[in-house]
Amino acid sequence: MIERLVVVTLFDRIDLLDVTGPPEVFSLLGREMDGPTGYEVVLAAQTMDPVTTSAGVRILPDATFAEVAERAIDTLVVPGAVEDDGDRRVTALVDPAVVGWVRKLAGTTRRVASVCVGAHVLAEAGLLDGKRATTHWSTAAQLAADHPEITVDADPIFIRDGDIWTGAGLTACLDLTLALVAEDFGHEYALRIARQLVMYLTRPGGQSQFSVPLEPISTTRRVDALRHYIAEHASEALTVADLAAHIHVGDRQLTRIFKQELGTTPAAYLESARVEIARNRLETSDDTLARIATACGFGTVDTLGRAFRRGLGVTPAEYRSRFRRLE
Repeated sequence: MIERLVVVTLFDRIDLLDVTGPPEVFSLLGREMDGPTGYEVVLAAQTMDPVTTSAGVRILPDATFAEVAERAIDTLVVPGAVEDDGDRRVTALVDPAVVGWVRKLAGTTRRVASVCVGAHVLAEAGLLDGKRATTHWSTAAQLAADHPEITVDADPIFIRDGDIWTGAGLTACLDLTLALVAEDFGHEYALRIARQLVMYLTRPGGQSQFSVPLEPISTTRRVDALRHYIAEHASEALTVADLAAHIHVGDRQLTRIFKQELGTTPAAYLESARVEIARNRLETSDDTLARIATACGFGTVDTLGRAFRRGLGVTPAEYRSRFRRLE
């Protein structure tokens, strides 16, 4: 069994889920393999003192940066931290001392992965120069402004550029870690872990941070029920009038409800839901585009193509060529 040392960096005010998410994925691999995986996860910090996370939970490091620097690190995972100005605006926090250690550790590490705003730490360490990277959408503009040498793409949930991986939001750290497992042990194990976590079966890295499953949850039961109805009846020729009738409101009232609850229109949401279903079929089946267009309610391949270009900037065929996941 190949020994793979995974080091997760710790520092004060770090996001708790950034720290706990990746180790949980690695640990579930052991359950699926019914034995040792070869992964050893170590939480490392500047000292052995407890680290206080943004949630107020304190974490005890397993080792110091100096101690892990003496070992052969396979994967370095760098979470992030933010500061809230009290007006719903956040700024990524970067500790120069931590940046120095990340730069040193990365020099002898097989691959480096940042989760959420941890990309700002990698950027300060010079590890993203000339590379394409992502981060949480709330700090993407900051990353691009502070580091013009980086091609910042705020849309994907994670990006791999060579041996550097960058992830977006908190839950995207699970998707990124699943991709690391898939690289090491194969896609089937990643799928098994995703099922254990009750996740969508591993979203591709290029998937938008704003896909349908990641939209805000509605605050009223009837809109939530309508979203489920749309998902179950997407292949049908649904209209805005049909949707309004389903929850017993008028067309204009439905439009107001969607704008207030989901920040979009019923027609736009319906198209997004259909695109999401079509994406899944393109990734996991060998169905023809005509069959997918019919099954997802687009009717024709041309309509399917226009929806993909509007929503994703690519054609269905281009999307399939990049993200097809057939075994």
